[in-house]
Amino acid sequence: MSKVNLETVKAFLLQLQDNICKGLEAADGKAQFVEDAWERAEGGGGRTRVIRDGNVIEQGGVNYSHVFGASMPASATAHRPELAGRSFHACGVSLVIHPKNPHIPTSHANVRFFIAEKEGEEPIWWFGGGFDLTPFYPVLEDVKHWHQVAKDLCTPFGDEVYGDYKKWCDEYFYLKHRDETRGVGGLFFDDLNQWGFEKSFAFMQAVGNGFLDAYLPIIEQRKDTPYTEQERQFQLYRRGRYVEFNLVWDRGTLFGLQTGGRTESILMSMPPLARWEYDFQPEPDSKEAELSQYLTPKNWLAM
Repeated sequence: MSKVNLETVKAFLLQLQDNICKGLEAADGKAQFVEDAWERAEGGGGRTRVIRDGNVIEQGGVNYSHVFGASMPASATAHRPELAGRSFHACGVSLVIHPKNPHIPTSHANVRFFIAEKEGEEPIWWFGGGFDLTPFYPVLEDVKHWHQVAKDLCTPFGDEVYGDYKKWCDEYFYLKHRDETRGVGGLFFDDLNQWGFEKSFAFMQAVGNGFLDAYLPIIEQRKDTPYTEQERQFQLYRRGRYVEFNLVWDRGTLFGLQTGGRTESILMSMPPLARWEYDFQPEPDSKEAELSQYLTPKNWLAM
């Protein structure tokens, strides 16, 4: 893997961060991202961008990071023992958006590139990423749109790609201790290198660029939907599930903390407000009860 390839990936990621921030600012119509540039003592740094108290977005972040080091953290070598004794570079864009209105879903996306090198041996590299949607008051039309965008961007890379990466997303974003998915899924892929660098990079770019196509129409459709205090409280309750996943199951959170990443940036994904309630049970046949029907994997495009 040449340096040119790494620099090309980094250039795309920096531009992607700019494009997503501009798109979300335009959709919000009020708030703007504030940038916090940071450096990592062991090597690397990033640009954390946070948006708060907007017309639409209560809080969100769009982060770019590039970290590198002489050796891999324990979490990585346990997952991939062949990485032991190698230096590494990891770069990516990761975002989480927590809207104010309970009728707009929370959204998450990330795209990333990893390379590990050792003198005299071939580099080990791969791409990863995806995007997923976490509604509180789901609308089937929105869910189908989200997955249609995902399928359309996958199709040029193979007929099986959408189905494989949708299934991986359903399995990855699963709260085992709650026996439910985090939301309605989307795409998730990791360890992508079997297509060669150019095609793998092209797919990562398609996923990154596809996020706004998937999310902005949903914001536009739901941003003016009236909501009650009861619906707001249910949103905060369900945000607690989001916190549980990120702190208990998410490999990216663990990798970031174990590599000495910037804690404020890693935990940017947390919602500004959340709540827990002991043994909450929604009223039968209520809109709150309906959510459970969406928290299990389905072929949404066939519904």
